[in-house]
Amino acid sequence: ALKHLATEPEHLKSAMLEGLRKSASSESEKRALADLESGDFLPGRGLLDMKAGLAAGLAVCEAFAAMPERRGNLLFLAVPDEEATSVGARQLARSLRPLASEHGLDPVAAINLDSIADDGDGSEGRAVTLGSIGKLLLTAFVVGLPAHACYPFAGVNAGALAGAIAAEVEWSTALADLAPGTPGMPPTLLSIKDSKQHYDVTTPAHVWATWNMLYFKREPAELLDTFTGLCRRTVAAASERLGSTARERGMGASDPAVEVIDFATLVARAHAADPTLDAAIAETATTAIRAGHNLPEQCRLVTEAVWRRSGLTGPLVVTGFGSLPYLPVALGVSDNARRLADAVSKARAAIGSCGIAATAVFPGISDMSFLGEADLSTVPAIASNTPTWGHGIAWPEQGAIAGVPAVNAGPWGRDYHTPLERMHTGYAFDVLPRFLAELTGTLITDD
Repeated sequence: ALKHLATEPEHLKSAMLEGLRKSASSESEKRALADLESGDFLPGRGLLDMKAGLAAGLAVCEAFAAMPERRGNLLFLAVPDEEATSVGARQLARSLRPLASEHGLDPVAAINLDSIADDGDGSEGRAVTLGSIGKLLLTAFVVGLPAHACYPFAGVNAGALAGAIAAEVEWSTALADLAPGTPGMPPTLLSIKDSKQHYDVTTPAHVWATWNMLYFKREPAELLDTFTGLCRRTVAAASERLGSTARERGMGASDPAVEVIDFATLVARAHAADPTLDAAIAETATTAIRAGHNLPEQCRLVTEAVWRRSGLTGPLVVTGFGSLPYLPVALGVSDNARRLADAVSKARAAIGSCGIAATAVFPGISDMSFLGEADLSTVPAIASNTPTWGHGIAWPEQGAIAGVPAVNAGPWGRDYHTPLERMHTGYAFDVLPRFLAELTGTLITDD
């Protein structure tokens, strides 16, 4: 049923093979050439992530609709914008229960169709995952004491402090969350920029940095505390080095004191200094939204505005969160969750020799964070340390998470988000649709 989807990618495949045979030089290009020559892979930007998964879901729905004596219902739900702010999935979370009630339906399970990258033999890609990783955006607003570049010991360079933090946080095992069956992925720097709008020889006044933080078992509040402590130790060491170097040159007497606090603490300090702070935050956030700034930039602008009203001076580091959280999800203990877990086991057994594994965690962010069973008790700690919460981030009191037991089962391949993106055709066109049909059929007939 899915073979017609391969027509255009076959033309692309021929062109790619021709080009790679002439010029493949990197290891990824050589591996892509071998994959395409094997006949087992089909290339296409967006084919793996995630058109093939959607196509498999549609094929199962089409086959189900053709059954003359079918039982139950399958809903195919397509949403836009997963990787920015998941606006589609968040709307789905709010709309699913009312929509289901309107049509007399009771959602008992959800199957996400995200792809999995596998650079090996496919054993990791041929998998159904019973949960999904969560994601936070860690931030640091670093305030220095600007000085002329010829007299750097007269101040504290915010860029140097931020650079020291970036070096220490990158690949930090202290911030790695060991999800079941995984080694845990440490944070990585996504952006770092100073406040300078033009070239001059004054050191930066302040710097903003953000890190991608994947997590599963650990609490967001504990992760922020760990990050804040890591920043505190790092800037203390940098301050000691600065003071020691200055004293060697007869240009200083003591190590500069660098305070490190989280955003919630900054807000509390600023409230004491400025009773109109809430209005100022709302005005700053609204202006940033109207200007079209993304969530991290909105958070930077609000953090700077709160700092300026706090009466605090540099050097200072303010930690927090800078974007929409993706909460980790896992199957719970409800009857529907147990039914879904049992159905996954039966469907895997029915597929047999094709060998589909069951793993605990989908390794990338996914719409499961808004569709599945997430722990909402962690949200207040995130909210209090996210500067644009309630403005750029509108998290509803009800319906933020659909709360339907959910698993992920999608195609596998390699190099998605690159020109070499390709999917394994045998799995995407044959095994995956059969598995999805077995899984949905088991869920319905075991009701």
